Amino acid sequence: MNNLTFIPFQPKYAKTFKKLNLDWIKKFFEVEEKDIELLDSCEDNIINKGGFIFFVKLNDTIVGCVAYIKIEDNVYELGKMAVDEAYQGKQIGQALLNYAIDFAKEEQWSKVILYSSVKLTNALHIYKKIGFVEIPIEPDVVYKRSSIKMELNLN
Repeated sequence: MNNLTFIPFQPKYAKTFKKLNLDWIKKFFEVEEKDIELLDSCEDNIINKGGFIFFVKLNDTIVGCVAYIKIEDNVYELGKMAVDEAYQGKQIGQALLNYAIDFAKEEQWSKVILYSSVKLTNALHIYKKIGFVEIPIEPDVVYKRSSIKMELNLN
């Protein structure tokens, strides 16, 4: 996929970020209140709180996104990762994840965490391949769909 370009968040892409995420959530799960809160105001709730959002373009079309939500200094949650269904199966998600992890390493973060679901076997396979390991999940986790927590130590 030589025609992939990674770009940082721009306000003009906020609706695209929301649509990509709602599409995949609706396919597998129920949209939750926290989803709407983050997606309706992604700039306020992610970017302005020290987080990051990236998009991946194939030629001139945005086909995927990923976010980093700041947990504490040098620790971020990887989330809101989605690839347009029409472009799935082309390793775009893998490329997006690799880009995100490279960014975390360049920023010299100590670790990245993520929450996922055991239903998403393809995603879990990719996370494990990159080096994420399962860790205990909190009993009061934010999303009902979260059934697994993983971390990647970058030190």
